[in-house]
Amino acid sequence: MAKKSKSQPGSGAHSEGVDLSELKRLLAFMEESGLEEFEYEREGLHIRLKKASARPAAAPVAAAAPLEAAASAPPPAPAPVVAHEAPKPAAAAANVHLVKSPIVGTFYAAPSPEADAFVSVGTRVEAGQTLCIIEAMKLMNEIESDVAGEVVQILVENGHPVEYGEALFGIRTQGKK
Repeated sequence: MAKKSKSQPGSGAHSEGVDLSELKRLLAFMEESGLEEFEYEREGLHIRLKKASARPAAAPVAAAAPLEAAASAPPPAPAPVVAHEAPKPAAAAANVHLVKSPIVGTFYAAPSPEADAFVSVGTRVEAGQTLCIIEAMKLMNEIESDVAGEVVQILVENGHPVEYGEALFGIRTQGKK
């Protein structure tokens, strides 16, 4: 997408303020630098280039693509490799309550690097007991258990980022074994 402040481009290689070879150089620069967006202004000329997003970076790749789109579009970049994937919660265990992250941030299992973890697998917890800390914007937020029971799963590794709604702990509630 290119915008100019004065005139529309014609069919020539150089049209009233826009040098198409210069535009091609800018596009090549964006590609080489990995830029998603670029804005350029010079003597009454304003150009804004923005790379179209084919899909979100973390989205899984579709199994099959329509033939028309595949024929006309360049092949999509391979999905990024995720170095860390949290263990999947035991969804089959109906008696296990999942404590989920209420915020985006960094998970910490202990109040400080040299301290013991708040809880470990097998720890009995009460409702309101601190399970971990999630750091968000330099604020340390204590995450408390909303049920009483036994910690049967810790689903996030210490120091790893967490998303809103991501399962952090599996707690087997009391009275259900």
